[in-house]
Amino acid sequence: MSDTHGGHAGHRPRLAATTLAALGIVFGDIGTSPLYAFRECFSGSHGATPTAGNLVGAASLIVWSLIMVVTVKYLLIILKLDNKGEGGVLALSTLIRGALRCLGGRDPKKILLFGLAGASLIYADGMLTPAISVLSAVEGLAVSAPVIAHWAVPLSVVLLVALFYIQRFGTGLVGRLFGPVILLWFVTLAALGIRALWAHPQVLWAISPWEGISFLCREWKHAFPLLSAVFLAVTGGESLYADIGHFGTKPIRVAWFTVVFPALVLNYLGQAALLTADPLAIRSPFFLLAPSMLQLPLTILATCAAIIASQALISGAFSMTAQAVQLGCMPRTQILYTSEHSMGQVYVPAVNHLLAVACVLLVITFKTSAALAGAYGIAISVTMTITTVLFFSAARAVWGWSGLKAGLVTSLFLTFEAAFLAANTLKLLPTGWLPLTIGGLVMCTMLTWLWGRKRLYERIVAASLPIADLLRELKKGRIHRVSGTAIYMSGKGTQVPNALLHNLKHNQVLHERVILLHVMTTDQPTASEEDLLEYEDLGDGLQNVTIRFGFTETPDVPAALKKRLKGDAKLQVSKATYFLGRESYGMGKHATFMDRLRLSIFGVLARNASPATAYFQLPPGRVVELGAQITL
Repeated sequence: MSDTHGGHAGHRPRLAATTLAALGIVFGDIGTSPLYAFRECFSGSHGATPTAGNLVGAASLIVWSLIMVVTVKYLLIILKLDNKGEGGVLALSTLIRGALRCLGGRDPKKILLFGLAGASLIYADGMLTPAISVLSAVEGLAVSAPVIAHWAVPLSVVLLVALFYIQRFGTGLVGRLFGPVILLWFVTLAALGIRALWAHPQVLWAISPWEGISFLCREWKHAFPLLSAVFLAVTGGESLYADIGHFGTKPIRVAWFTVVFPALVLNYLGQAALLTADPLAIRSPFFLLAPSMLQLPLTILATCAAIIASQALISGAFSMTAQAVQLGCMPRTQILYTSEHSMGQVYVPAVNHLLAVACVLLVITFKTSAALAGAYGIAISVTMTITTVLFFSAARAVWGWSGLKAGLVTSLFLTFEAAFLAANTLKLLPTGWLPLTIGGLVMCTMLTWLWGRKRLYERIVAASLPIADLLRELKKGRIHRVSGTAIYMSGKGTQVPNALLHNLKHNQVLHERVILLHVMTTDQPTASEEDLLEYEDLGDGLQNVTIRFGFTETPDVPAALKKRLKGDAKLQVSKATYFLGRESYGMGKHATFMDRLRLSIFGVLARNASPATAYFQLPPGRVVELGAQITL
């Protein structure tokens, strides 16, 4: 009895600490939406006037969007579709493909394409979220300190550079630093909302869904474009799913229901109450919720929260990149695992630098959060819709739901998201095309990499020698053997690696022990112990070895070989020489213009990919690279 009690007592502090860290990492994006979402409902081109009835109606739409999209869809349903702890649209697509293969069905390529499209748009949104969040917070200076309001853009740039600089220290440390600040932020949101509601409690009618429905019917000319502003209140929903690999589902759910959701609802209702009393406060309803003497401290706190808001998309982009690289959808790049306890906590320097440059350029170009709001939201609305479409396949393949049940739930989600997506298409001009263009470029890069790898593998297999032919030559005794162990990285199948053929051609010798090593990435986040390594003795000193890694694991080849190989083979690995192929690519005479263009892009990506030596954790002093020209 005492042991059980002690276990629960020890579990509660860990859950509390993890929940606090999750506040700092996961909920910053959705937590700073009150800075601009309600303001955008009654500004710009929407045209709805901030009358008492319209204010309650808009608040009702936001509250019920939070309930249906974030609470019901993501927190209660989608978060259950984790791929062994990993989330996000790419992990969801691999989960579905794995489930379909287990059921003996086909592996539809369109599932992967949906996953790649969603992942590409996450990158686009990861560029916009930090820019609009930080800008909207710093713009509070126009209310609290008008004298220095013109410094909003330079100050935003400095803050963004600092944010991306600290990413190298890992999301765990960042979360511990940001958690208490974001907790204070949500407490402040709630307090500001309660203060305004105390004077105008009639706004609480917004909790009724009828108020939102009647508003849509009454203001139908303005309500449809206004939905794109309402959507800004739920844009952080997708990042909740993408970030579950960092903390797990329980801390995210606890944080949402106990802190985040109540604070957001109270603040949105409070802004509606403030505007009921003073419609002119629409210029900055969030900051005008506070007494004048507290507006400058609120601006400082909002700026800190906005910096934190960017963390959800940044860490989500890191996780997405790690998954894409392991799945072979992106070139190898340096990925640093920043926690000994959580494999989901990663830092990707190349992505961090690209996002930093993009965010700074966006701030300098657009200059105001209102200008950025036109581009913000459309990419994430497409991603949310893709997640819903994939949910239908996941519910059937993973959970075994009937087509009717899965279709009804999917249709419920699409009712909201199709309306949001349609409203966001009105943003395509003048700025909404930007995130879609960025996402399209990322998608083209991924598809080009997949195309090049497929063509490369086909050419290598076509030009290679069957292992059976090599074994016949060895039996004849015509190949000179030298002492030692050689490990040749090879593709799947029964073909001799090109590096081995080149070694035979130029050096005319073969080591007495040869391991043909194939490294696979599974659709699971981590490979099980029994599936980690397969070993087959081919005879005449040749062994065929397959190592499997999960798509969230660091592919440490020497460690895996030492851990799983047995007997004499295990002893020889520590002194082995690794032979790798380094290919250069050419194009045939009859290639089309599109093939030549894709080859050029593939060549650039291949040249800039991280070397296999570093990626597979091979000892540099024991690696030999052999070049080859391959016509794609």
